[in-house]
Amino acid sequence: MNEAPTLTLVDDDQALCELLANWLTQDGFAVRCCHDARSALASLRDRLPDALILDVMLPDGSGLDLLKTLRESYTSLPVLMLSARGEPLDRVLGLELGADDYLAKPCDPRELTARLRVLLRRRVATAASADAPTVLTLDDVTLYPQRGTATRLGQSANIVLTLTESRILEALLTQPDQPIDKTELFKATLGRKPTAYDRSLDVHISNLRKKLGNHPDGQARIIGLRGRGYMYVRCQKSEKLA
Repeated sequence: MNEAPTLTLVDDDQALCELLANWLTQDGFAVRCCHDARSALASLRDRLPDALILDVMLPDGSGLDLLKTLRESYTSLPVLMLSARGEPLDRVLGLELGADDYLAKPCDPRELTARLRVLLRRRVATAASADAPTVLTLDDVTLYPQRGTATRLGQSANIVLTLTESRILEALLTQPDQPIDKTELFKATLGRKPTAYDRSLDVHISNLRKKLGNHPDGQARIIGLRGRGYMYVRCQKSEKLA
């Protein structure tokens, strides 16, 4: 019998935590609740869950600050931000700091469950292929999907990627110089259709651009094409890589 996927829910609203924990438990998850950043860190050090649900507003600090701290040690941990602060800026900040997805409260528990299952399926799929590592190399960039890292020629340090960033880069590297429809890329990497005014994919792409930088000749690696989606552009001056 398969073990229930484990979740850590971090929210200072204890009544909401109890409500969501009951729902998620009935839906097959094992849930541990924390109500502040300090206890959340202690819980994660004690046992790393399969996924984390994190509120922005915590009594002893910002959930965004906690997320930033977590990403230094737990890069591949799927994180879903859940907050009553549904302003676009808050969502963008959460995604820029490494959240894989974001839901505003109040949310439909069924939507929360669906988003979590997508994150967990992506994590399981990545882990399942770890015995047969796949390496993607294009020009001066090499991606190691199972590790969640990439390397760039001339740069000694690994480029650490979140689960979502790794999947987006993998999709783009697999089809260089070919535009990938934004909606199709969204569904393939985030596991769902974009909602109205949803900038999740755009923010993840922006994070990748910052982490990878431009080609040695200054050319952008990832470009957006109006009405056609995103495309990874191969380096046009291969002699620069020699």
